[in-house]
Amino acid sequence: VQLQASGGGLVQAGGSLRLSCAASGRTFSNYVMGWHRQAPGKEREFVAAVSWSGGRLYYTDSVKGRFTISRDNAKNTVYLQMNSLKPEDTAVYYCAASDGRTWPVYEYAYWGQGTLVTVSS
Repeated sequence: VQLQASGGGLVQAGGSLRLSCAASGRTFSNYVMGWHRQAPGKEREFVAAVSWSGGRLYYTDSVKGRFTISRDNAKNTVYLQMNSLKPEDTAVYYCAASDGRTWPVYEYAYWGQGTLVTVSS
């Protein structure tokens, strides 16, 4: 599956952005979809995941209550709505797909190219 992320940009602290990730190549609903991020000088970290049909969600603690992951299987797209953004959310955000069959998944085999989110203070 090929993944193309978009929607990053520069936003002030407290603002919002919505990231999108379009998938192509295989049956989208067969994959758990996730968002990860990598801040400058830091390791990549998990942000959020959504199950095959969208019924189950999982977030890292630092974004709970601020970020919402969702998917539209008819459009082969996963979204990350980010509200109340903080400077520490600044990172390159990557969407990823997992063909794992149990929830939650921990291994993602397919990755998009990343989109940069910069939050100014």
